[in-house]
Amino acid sequence: MDPRFGTSINRNGGTQLNNQSIHMLPDQKPIHNHSFPVNMYQNSHNFRGLQFDPPTTSSSPIVSSSTENELHEDCDLSDAILGYISQVLMEEDMEDKSCVLYESLDLQAAEKSFYDVLGQKYPPSPSYDEGLFSVDQFIQSPHDSSSLDNNNNNNNDNAYADESETSNGMSVSSTSKSNNVIDLLDSPEVCDKDQMMLKFNMGFEEANKFLPADTNLLTDFNATGSRVRKGTYEGDEDDQRSVKQAAIFQDATVRSNEIDLILLCSMGQGEVALRLLRNKLRTETGKDMHKDNLPKSLTKGRGKTRGKKPKSKKEVIDLRTLLVTCAQAVATDDRRNASELLKQIRQHASPFGDGNQRLAHWFANGLEARLAGTGSQIHRGLVSKKVSAADYIRAYYLYIGCSPFRKISNFASNRTIMDMAQHATRIHIIDFGILYGFQWPTFIQRISQREGGPPRIRLTGIEFPQPGFRPAETIEETGVRLKEYAKKFNVQFEYKSIAKRWENVSIEDLKIDENEFLVVNCMYRSKNVLDETVGVDSARNVVLDLIRKTSPNIFIHGILNGSYNAPFFLTRFKEALFHFSALFDMLETNVPRERSERKLLEGEVFGREALNVIACEGWERIERPETYKQWHVRNLRAGFVSVPFSREIIKLAKEKVGLYHKDFMIDVDNDWLLQGWKGRIIYAMSCWKAA
Repeated sequence: MDPRFGTSINRNGGTQLNNQSIHMLPDQKPIHNHSFPVNMYQNSHNFRGLQFDPPTTSSSPIVSSSTENELHEDCDLSDAILGYISQVLMEEDMEDKSCVLYESLDLQAAEKSFYDVLGQKYPPSPSYDEGLFSVDQFIQSPHDSSSLDNNNNNNNDNAYADESETSNGMSVSSTSKSNNVIDLLDSPEVCDKDQMMLKFNMGFEEANKFLPADTNLLTDFNATGSRVRKGTYEGDEDDQRSVKQAAIFQDATVRSNEIDLILLCSMGQGEVALRLLRNKLRTETGKDMHKDNLPKSLTKGRGKTRGKKPKSKKEVIDLRTLLVTCAQAVATDDRRNASELLKQIRQHASPFGDGNQRLAHWFANGLEARLAGTGSQIHRGLVSKKVSAADYIRAYYLYIGCSPFRKISNFASNRTIMDMAQHATRIHIIDFGILYGFQWPTFIQRISQREGGPPRIRLTGIEFPQPGFRPAETIEETGVRLKEYAKKFNVQFEYKSIAKRWENVSIEDLKIDENEFLVVNCMYRSKNVLDETVGVDSARNVVLDLIRKTSPNIFIHGILNGSYNAPFFLTRFKEALFHFSALFDMLETNVPRERSERKLLEGEVFGREALNVIACEGWERIERPETYKQWHVRNLRAGFVSVPFSREIIKLAKEKVGLYHKDFMIDVDNDWLLQGWKGRIIYAMSCWKAA
C-alpha cells in the first residue's frame, strides 16, 4: 500500500482511503492481526504527505472486545509496516540533511576564499549537534586532519556507527569514521581555494567550446553596457532602477555624430547636411509621383501583362466622405451601419498607401476604438509604448527637412531671446513642454559666439510625468544631452527637470532669481493642458497665472492652431479630419512613402493624437487645441501684453520658407507669426510680457 495515502478503518469490513471504502472479498483473509500503534494518533498532523487523524473520544461509542478483535482481523497494516514507513521517512530526512550539509560546506568554503582575498577573517560557523567537525577549522587547514579535535571523533564514534546501521543514505559509516574528514575533503562537494579555481578554469574552457566563433556578441554586449552607464544620471535616488530602465528601453546615446548633425542644423556641417536632405527628399518624392502617373502596364513586368485584356478601372472611393458617414453612425450608436462602413473603409485604407489611405487607416482605428469603447485603454497603451530618443530625433530631422514649421519656430524663438538678452550675463529659461529639447542645442551653439562671451544659462525643463516608475526619465536624459552640448561650446550651464502636471507646479519649484534674465518658453504643448470643459478652474488659466507671477522678461508662446476641441463628437471629428488631412497631404507631397521616419510620425505622433481626439472623452482626452485668436484672448485676460517680432526676424523667416515647397505659407496677424499648408493655418507663435 502506498504510504502517501491517509488511511482509516471502515466498520463494514474494508479499509477507507480518503472517504472512499474498499471492501474485501468474502474469501479474502486479513494479512496481519496487529493493531495500530496508539502513539501514532496523539495529535492530528501532516508529515511528508501522511495525514494522521486522531480517533474521536467523547463523541464515538466505546469499542468492545469483539470489536477490537474485528479490528485486529480487518487491519492490513502492522507495526512492522509502520516501523518500516517510519524508517523510510527517517532515511529521506537524513538524506535531505546530508545534502544540506554538503551544500553548506561548499558555500562556506567559497565564502572563506573570498574573505581571504579581501584580507578579512572569516566569521565562525555554527556548531552542529551531530558532532560534525567545525567548517571554520576545515577551511583554515583543509588538508591537515590533525587540526580536528580527536576527542570529538572518539566521542562521536558510537553516533556514527548507529547512524550507519539505521541509514543507508549517510556517506559516513562506522568502518570509515576515522577518515570521514579526508573523505569529505576529497569529495566533489568540498574543495579549497586552489581546487575551486582549477575547476572554474576547466569549466570555463569547456564552456568556450560551445560559444560561437563570432566575437561581435561580446562587442555588442560591451557597447550596450557602456550605453547603459551613460543612461544613468547623477543624483538619482535609485541607481539600480535607472540602470534597469536604460537597459530595457535602450534609450541610447546621449550624443553621436549623427545626432550632432541633426540638432546643430543651423550652422556649419549641420546646415549643409539639412540642405542635402531637402534635395534628396525632393528627388525621391518626384520619383514616386512619376511612378504614380505612369500606366500600370509600364510599372509591372511586361511579360505579366502581355496577351491579357486590360482590367476595368476601379471605382474611385471618397474616403473622407466614408469617414464622416461612419462617424455619424458612431455618434448615433448605429453599430450595424458603422461596422459595415468600417469594413468598407478598411478595404481601401492602408498605413503604407498614399496620404489619403494612411489618414483613413488611422482615423478608422479611432472610430473602431470608440465603437468598442476601448479608446482610453488603447491610448494609454500607446502612451506607455517606449520609443527611443534616437528614433524620435531622426523623425524630427525628417520633419524639419520636409517642412519649415519647426525650423522657423526655433529660429524665431532663439533669435528673439538672444536679441532681448544681449547684455545679460545670466539667463534663466523655463521651458514648459521641453520633452527632448530639440530647440536648445542650436541656441547654445549660437549664444556661445556672442561678443563678450556667452552668459551663464540655467534651464528648467517642465514636462508631464511619464507612466511608469521613472516619470522624469525622458527630460532627465534631455538634460544630460544639453549638458554635453554646453560643455562642447564652453557655456556655463545648469539644468533642472520637473515632471509634474503643469497646473501643479508652484513658483517655489521654479526658484526665480531677480538678477537673471527670465524667459518662459512654451512651444506647441499648451494643447495638452485641460480647459474649462473638464473642471471649473481651468488648468490653462492656472498655468498662465503662474507664468504671470514669475514676471518674465519675455514669454514666447507657440500653439497648434486647431478647432477640434468641441464637446460634440461629430463636430470635433470633422474639424480633426480637416486638420490632419493637411498634415498627411504635406507629408505625401514632400516625403517618400518608404521612409521609416514618416511612418513613425504618422503613427506615433499624428495617429496617436487623432485616436485620442476621436475615441476619448472627458479628462482622458488630452488633445485640446484652440485657435490662435482664442489663445490671444486668454493671454490678455491673464495679464499679458503682446510684443511683436522684429522685422528682421519676419524677413528671414519668409526667406527660409522659400527653401521648401511653394505651398507652404507664412504670415503675420495681430502680432502672431502664422505658418500653414495650402491656405490652412497649422502653427502660430507670439511674444508676450507681463502688463
